[in-house]
Amino acid sequence: MIKKLFLALTFLATLAISAQEGTSSPYSFYGLGDLKFKGTHDARSMGGLGIAYDSIHLNLLNPATYSRLKITNFVVGGTTTFNNFSNEEKRETAQRTTIDYLAVGLPLGKFGATFGLMPFSSVGYKIQNQTNDANARSSRYTGNGGINKVFAGVAYNVTNEFSFGLDINYSFGTIKTESAVFLPNVILGSREKNESNIRGLSTNFALLYTKNFANKLSFNGSLGYTPEASLNSDNSRNIATISYTSSGVEIVNDDDDLEVSDTKLVIPAKYTLGAGIGLPKKWFVGLDYIYQENSNLGNRFDDINNATFKNSQKIIIGGYFIPKYNSFSSYWSRVNYRAGFRYENTGLLINSKEINDYGINFGLGLPVGGKFSNINVGFEYGKKGTIYNNLIEENYFSINIGLSLNDLWFEKRKYD
Repeated sequence: MIKKLFLALTFLATLAISAQEGTSSPYSFYGLGDLKFKGTHDARSMGGLGIAYDSIHLNLLNPATYSRLKITNFVVGGTTTFNNFSNEEKRETAQRTTIDYLAVGLPLGKFGATFGLMPFSSVGYKIQNQTNDANARSSRYTGNGGINKVFAGVAYNVTNEFSFGLDINYSFGTIKTESAVFLPNVILGSREKNESNIRGLSTNFALLYTKNFANKLSFNGSLGYTPEASLNSDNSRNIATISYTSSGVEIVNDDDDLEVSDTKLVIPAKYTLGAGIGLPKKWFVGLDYIYQENSNLGNRFDDINNATFKNSQKIIIGGYFIPKYNSFSSYWSRVNYRAGFRYENTGLLINSKEINDYGINFGLGLPVGGKFSNINVGFEYGKKGTIYNNLIEENYFSINIGLSLNDLWFEKRKYD
């Protein structure tokens, strides 16, 4: 049954990931866009904690955990996000529903393997400006698209305490941006369309150490490294003079395709250090520190004088609690209760102001079926940016729902 469900969900999710508009953030204009993946929804409910793992959940944040799986695990998740945007003058709202990931984890003795599909980054914004000076002009900026990622990973238990894992990723996608400007007392405006077709390979490595103590406590430690990688961006540009009818329909008066250079986009190097302690099947608390060399980031086309990048840092604190995982009398005693906090200096500076992002998370792992499957429900409240320095503050609330389904795919039949 799970195999049939997997095939159906794979087909539907692949179509949805390819077509979805994954963000409404104006900050997705910069760099590679709005980075999307914050972990499977069990990890995301702990703030995106990658150091926590168990034998029945696939941890896509830490490839060294793949070999700790004991049963085949199929995961899929989606999010609905409600955004409020504000500056010193006005407020706007937006809503997006997205597919966040689709993956399968396979236990293979001392090895573990995974493969799947997820959005890597998204671009989606609509901004209109009207200046009030003597040279008043109106402008409109829009963008859509993003980068998706197909990945495969493998891990190996070197000993009962050490494991090593790696991911190989192929990223691909299309990003389209458009800007239009109208000067005062001029009927015709100018419009520029840019399109980037992006593709390239990247990798991710991790080491995991687990130590069990005599008092049944368990310590987890992990190191992760993502080398810098380059994505090829095939670029095109079209410029035109435009006007609008009284009903708002755009009329193109003349246009021309310009030759622009193809570019290389950087996926910055990233370093992850994690540690945590807990009582297996009862509770866990951990911390992840992530350092990323975002100073090497650039923008796809335009020279943007008011925006620069610097190296970024992220801190995550989170954990879970299970009252009694094997309770027969109380369903809610078997529920996994999760919570976490995340703070990130994104490395993006606009008008000399740092753009920070932080959020609080909580969620539930709801057992279903008889083979350790779960429905993971999570909630996140966060804030990004600021209303000052002519910038925009985002306040967002997300509802996340994910399936973590388990089955024995390679069990040898005893009877025909």
